[in-house]
Amino acid sequence: MAIFSRIGDILKANINDLIDRAENPEKMVKQIIIDMEEQLTDATQALGQAMASEKQAQRQLENAKKSSQEWEQKAKMALQAGNQDLARRALESKVNVDKNIAGFQASFDTIHMQVSQIRDNVQVLRSKLDEARARQNMLIARARMAEAQKGIATSLSGTDSSSAFSKLDKMERKIEGKEAEAAAFSELAGDNNAVANEFADLEKNAAVDAELQRLMNELNQ
Repeated sequence: MAIFSRIGDILKANINDLIDRAENPEKMVKQIIIDMEEQLTDATQALGQAMASEKQAQRQLENAKKSSQEWEQKAKMALQAGNQDLARRALESKVNVDKNIAGFQASFDTIHMQVSQIRDNVQVLRSKLDEARARQNMLIARARMAEAQKGIATSLSGTDSSSAFSKLDKMERKIEGKEAEAAAFSELAGDNNAVANEFADLEKNAAVDAELQRLMNELNQ
């Protein structure tokens, strides 16, 4: 049956392998479950149809066997009544029915085997679907973790570490130069203040000396 060619792909496939090959593993996991659910529905419907065919074939076989037995009983009744010709005609009908029985039996055996195979496939698919549902969250979490790791690895591979540190060293040297300039200006400003203070002291001392001389002159007069 065509449906089981698709089911076979799911049953043979390893879910982890499918995820590894997927461009978007999270969507792939969800799509796998959706596909399996749809296929399980189709397979269940196919099983129902096959079981209906099996019952029909079984009824045909049972009816044929019952008809054969009935013709045999009629032949016995005819013989008991002394009517051999009627018994012969009944047995001819029985022989014709028995030929159909062989065909009905072969058809029933074939359909019964197919139903068993379909039932087994449906059960396996249902088990796989239950497993996939149980593992869905874990697989999605793994997929997201793998994607995050891939993103980090991609970022790192795209960064030239030697170039980055070279730029940092250059920036550090530039900052050190500015710090040196600031220290030099601070020192120069400090020297200028010292000179100004010395001149201020000289002026103050000169003023004090002038006042002292004035007072001494007044006292001497």
